[in-house]
Amino acid sequence: MANNIFLKLLRVPASTQLACLRSGSSLREKAAALTAAGSRRSCSNPPPEKISRYPIPYKKDLPYDIVVLMEEVESKGGFLPNVFKVLSHRPAEFRAFFAYYNELMNKDTGRLSKADRELIVVATSSYNKCLYCVVSHGALHRIYSKKPTLSDQVVVNYENAELTPREHAMLDFAMAVCRSDTITDEHFRSLEEVGFDREDAWDIAAIAAFFAMSNRLAHLTDMRPNLEFFNMGRVPRDKSKNKAEDD
Repeated sequence: MANNIFLKLLRVPASTQLACLRSGSSLREKAAALTAAGSRRSCSNPPPEKISRYPIPYKKDLPYDIVVLMEEVESKGGFLPNVFKVLSHRPAEFRAFFAYYNELMNKDTGRLSKADRELIVVATSSYNKCLYCVVSHGALHRIYSKKPTLSDQVVVNYENAELTPREHAMLDFAMAVCRSDTITDEHFRSLEEVGFDREDAWDIAAIAAFFAMSNRLAHLTDMRPNLEFFNMGRVPRDKSKNKAEDD
């Protein structure tokens, strides 16, 4: 049926048909030649975006709970981050990953803000050379912190970034965990001097450890960040424009 539709789109004009009949040539051969030409043209179009070296499942083949989560995330954010698509290759691991992610990144207890958590991810993911996490969590940090350049500074060299003493101590501890340094009481004292306690230290370390795993999965799969992440939070939203559109 697809071939019939394609041939209709490439239907030979009546004058050409008449000429073909007079010359004894086959209309079918003419259509085949046009079809081949169309195929060559379509092959010159840019290939679809590649986001993983592993196959991405179709939604219809995924478990219902995963589809519901994906649709909820896409509805709220306006697009579906590629990490959801890539990790859905293994549904059981997808569930475990996002359950732990949610516990670490969206909890309301402790002294770490959402911006703090995202900054930890940016710093440790930069050390681990993870393109996906640096780009996506850099975007989230810009949104939560309302600081459009700080995450970029941290990516290059957090020690020279415009950080508060509290943020600096937090990232020092996160990087020690990220590098698998031997953690001593001195590390904990450095955190306590800027207002963190031992439970906060666990949170910082757990985020660094979890994303060490996430970074390596991104390397394995060659996970690519969505284009939407690159510009998120860089330019303040024009609230007056949004209000005018609502009116």
